[in-house]
Amino acid sequence: MADMQEDFDLDDAENLARCDIDGLVAVGGAVTPESLLRAYRTGVFPWSSDPMVTWWSPDPRAILEIERYRPSRSLRKHLRRAGWTFAFDRDFEGVMRRCAEATPSRPTTWITGDFIAAYTELHRRGAAHSVEVYDKDELAGGLYGVSIGGFFGGESMFHRRPDASKAAIACLVEHLRERGFVLLDAQVPTPHLASLGAIEVSRDEYLARLRHAIALPVAF
Repeated sequence: MADMQEDFDLDDAENLARCDIDGLVAVGGAVTPESLLRAYRTGVFPWSSDPMVTWWSPDPRAILEIERYRPSRSLRKHLRRAGWTFAFDRDFEGVMRRCAEATPSRPTTWITGDFIAAYTELHRRGAAHSVEVYDKDELAGGLYGVSIGGFFGGESMFHRRPDASKAAIACLVEHLRERGFVLLDAQVPTPHLASLGAIEVSRDEYLARLRHAIALPVAF
């Protein structure tokens, strides 16, 4: 594990990621659009900033296979009945702020003001995007993440209606498939992500897939 200074070279992250069994790469530094892009390009993401930012590259890694993913039959049935509409990037900051809200099962999140500012600037530059699920005019669910070449790094999601976050994932995967993306990162494996169709791959396989994905001439 290393201290993360603002001029820290994240090109060394492949070696650093092996220094901590849990995948902790570095501690400290600032969450800026520049540091975020350097991090994602090397398989690292920030997670928490209280009291200092921590940077992670877990092994194994959770991903959603874009070509193989299919929403469940029950979700497809729900979507037909719900009458929801979907949008991209209509309210990026609103999605982030809703992802940051406390819930009974998640009293606190890592999405602090500095995260919102940095990712919103990334969005302004075209490197971060949101998927939004609307029930009439109300934001019922959504997710956001970072896009580089044929890579999309999912960051967080929320729902205010049952299955609305699952619907956002299904919409995202369909969009990425149509655009020629090849890697959808879900970060840390959890039972919940597995229930959504995420699989685990080793860090080495993930980094190989990442190098291929970010070199592709595609865009969100």
